Amino acid sequence: MTLDCRGMLCPLPVIKLAQAFPDLAIGDTITILADDPAAATDIPAWCRMRSQELVSADNHQYVVRRLS
Repeated sequence: MTLDCRGMLCPLPVIKLAQAFPDLAIGDTITILADDPAAATDIPAWCRMRSQELVSADNHQYVVRRLS
């Protein structure tokens, strides 16, 4: 699944991620495209707080794996 959050400002990319997350099966990944500079901090922080895996964060693209 891919979320295109380009052009959205904080906190919308994280809110969109949280809304989409229940639709993922454990082990699945979601890719978030977000060009808001705050996403570089917010998405990794969300993963830590929710105990989910940040697989990669590169060039405004974040890949998160659902662990639970």
